[in-house]
Amino acid sequence: MKYTNKVKAIGANVDDFKGTGLLVLFGDNAPDTLKDFCYTIDVLPVDGTIEAGMTLSFDDNDYKITAIGDEAQRTLEGLGHCTICFNGATEVELPGTIYVEAKPMPEVQIGTVIKIS
Repeated sequence: MKYTNKVKAIGANVDDFKGTGLLVLFGDNAPDTLKDFCYTIDVLPVDGTIEAGMTLSFDDNDYKITAIGDEAQRTLEGLGHCTICFNGATEVELPGTIYVEAKPMPEVQIGTVIKIS
């Protein structure tokens, strides 16, 4: 297991990003302008390097990682911040984003466990 975390809070406007296939994670220090659009998690380290081909899970919903931006692991570890894009892209467009296979987004709730393996 490279990473495990749990959703602690859900911003009032997280559904605004669902239509774009994006899910935004952020630690407690999310800027006020972004906090309502984020799922709040603890800031925790990653054990090793996140790479394409690994699995990102939300409870029992597994997604193959297809690409990872150069900044995604650094901001995840430092700020608890990462954007997950559910479009299956193999080319990185945004450096702070982890791209996963194009499947329906998970239903994320307070207590949802996020894992990378």
